[in-house]
Amino acid sequence: MLRCQFAKASAGRWRFSYSRLNLVLLSALSCAAVAQQEASGGTKAERSVEVIKVTATRQTENLQDVPIAITALSANELAKLQVQDLGDLKSHVPNLTLHSGDASNAVIYIRGVGQIDSISFNDPGVGVYLDDVYMGRVQGSFLDVVDPQQIEVLRGPQGTLYGRNTIGGAVKFTSAKPTAETQGYVDAGLGNYGYRSLKGTLSGAVAGDSLLGRLSVARQQRDGYATNLADGSEDYDKDTFAWRGSLLYEPGEAFSAYLVLDGSRNHPDASRTPHRETPIYSVSQGAFRPARDDPFEVNVTYNDLERLDTEGVALTLSYQVGDSTLKSISSYREMEYRTHLDLDASPDESFGIYNFEDQSQFSQELQWLYRAEGFSLVSGLYYFDEDDWSFGGAIAPAFFVPLAADVFFPYPIINAGERVQDNRSSAAYLNLTYALSERLNLTLGARYTREQKEVVNRGEEFFGTGITTAEQMEAVFGTGVGYGQTGYQASEKWNAFTPKLVLDYQYSDSTLWYASASKGFKSGGFNGRLTSFAQPFDPETLWSYEIGSKSMLMGNDVRLNSALFYNDYQNFQLSRFSIDPDTGAFLSLFENAGEASIYGAELELDAVLSDSLELSVNLGYLGGGYDELIGDFEQEISDQRELVNAPRWTGRADLEYFFELENGGSLSLRGGLSFRSKTYLTVSSSEVLAQGGYGLLDLALHYETLDGDWLVSLYGKNLTDRLYREHGFDLSASPGVQLGYYGAPRTFGVNVKYRF
Repeated sequence: MLRCQFAKASAGRWRFSYSRLNLVLLSALSCAAVAQQEASGGTKAERSVEVIKVTATRQTENLQDVPIAITALSANELAKLQVQDLGDLKSHVPNLTLHSGDASNAVIYIRGVGQIDSISFNDPGVGVYLDDVYMGRVQGSFLDVVDPQQIEVLRGPQGTLYGRNTIGGAVKFTSAKPTAETQGYVDAGLGNYGYRSLKGTLSGAVAGDSLLGRLSVARQQRDGYATNLADGSEDYDKDTFAWRGSLLYEPGEAFSAYLVLDGSRNHPDASRTPHRETPIYSVSQGAFRPARDDPFEVNVTYNDLERLDTEGVALTLSYQVGDSTLKSISSYREMEYRTHLDLDASPDESFGIYNFEDQSQFSQELQWLYRAEGFSLVSGLYYFDEDDWSFGGAIAPAFFVPLAADVFFPYPIINAGERVQDNRSSAAYLNLTYALSERLNLTLGARYTREQKEVVNRGEEFFGTGITTAEQMEAVFGTGVGYGQTGYQASEKWNAFTPKLVLDYQYSDSTLWYASASKGFKSGGFNGRLTSFAQPFDPETLWSYEIGSKSMLMGNDVRLNSALFYNDYQNFQLSRFSIDPDTGAFLSLFENAGEASIYGAELELDAVLSDSLELSVNLGYLGGGYDELIGDFEQEISDQRELVNAPRWTGRADLEYFFELENGGSLSLRGGLSFRSKTYLTVSSSEVLAQGGYGLLDLALHYETLDGDWLVSLYGKNLTDRLYREHGFDLSASPGVQLGYYGAPRTFGVNVKYRF
């Protein structure tokens, strides 16, 4: 008779305990393993936990040997989990929030640190890297997953090796490299909401054995999740095309040149319209328009434009001399974005926002890597230069100002603002690891960064001039047609020193312990929404203290990684919306608002329970909050606010069962249940927009032929059709409405992949 006992909290009440959490999970794991062994006669599993190599330290190492909290998903695992874009990573990484925002921007928070604003005057709090190239804007960073080698998510500040705006962490997308053998695949998919996709890759030798090439293309289309009642069109639709080409030149063992070119196009029929969660006053009706019940029914007039195009090229040169490797990473990228956003979420023209942006960036990194017995060194110089032009404003002829309870004054707005910004960053860094003994290593890291931003900001009013569209304003801006011109010109420089200290101890051949202290830095800037004067904001800083362990257990059938951390977050930058107490005008503010303390724990477990059963679990816990927060009228409101995108609990559990087939192929059924607790989506901590705790159920059935040439997958996501908000706008100050953006409803489909 099988008996398993689990630890219980004293007095019958559960309290979070790191050791108790490990004990419970290991007890559950042991029970499942014993039960499976009893059912199979004690047969040892033939499967094994996948060995993952990562480049988090800019060198290729086993995941278990790197003293960093990191999640890595291989191409095979990404395909099984149906990870189609970066947003699908959210439930597979503890303490990660990742979704598309209001303006096709990547909203990424790790351990409660990130940036929610989509406008280009501020920088992301989590860096996104495509083949080791930092992506400067949040637009263009919400990547489709096309022909990956793997994706790594580094948690905690990466202030030494990655530096620029990685105060919360980094997401690294590594594309698959060319192969000497001619090979490739075609992947076709169909699903509900008219989803269809076609992906293809061809790789092989171009000229002998020294020049290899790879080409990948991907097209994805989907009808909208929502219906626009104003004209019967669809909203939340998708239409993307992405491509990547690469050449790898290796004339010998010492030298290599790797060239990657990529591009993407995102052209849906409509920009994503939020659901109006509260009533809004209508000037045309002279009354309030009530909120609708169905979040996938919208009734809007200004969601007719969404265009995002990116292109990039990167060249990596590597030369090995003895124990040293010299490396150069050169990159140039361009991004163009155009959108109309209906932020009154009604058929009135109360608050239409538009944003046009052209961005280009050049980066150059030089590295010297050295590795010898008991000693390794990663050092480098980094330069980043970004030019950004943006043009945005409001099309709101039916805007209004609340004067008193149920008293509203029409205040029509048609305006434009142009911002030209030049950002430059340079840095030198050093990361040295020295073996103090056979089992104990010391790592010392340091980075010195110099940032400079120059901005020219101008604004004009156009109401009453006969100009009624954003495109017309763009054509005549600065020619004298408009009036009420405002503007400023400003520049500022910031310096930062971001050190790191790590001690790691190889407790046994299968267990690594580590402790670290590291500092992160995020650049300052100027509030780009203001046009009358420069409103500067200072850089953020964060000190993070972490202890963790990495273990391979039960004969390498179990990988168990865990971490505890404490973040001291200073001078953080917050975007919020308010109203001018003198004029009643809408104000968009971006400022250094205070400080916070964030602590938490993370656990990741992968286990082969038997020949037929595999288990994957991740769990994250976040605690803490604002220590100081300055709100309207300089009031201290830290006790009235909660951290943004920082749910107390996040987690996921996946079980995959493999069936034996007579033809030798493999068939597996995988079920996953993810959950996250209550999440505040806005700086205002609006209870209307806060998302309560919820869980999502996913299922997938995979069949692979014996030769591995064919892979067929049936999948379903959010099978219970749970409604949940991912993003929100609190505009209750003006024009008096709160808006919610919802995650995908129930989706299902089939993928067929042929490898050759």
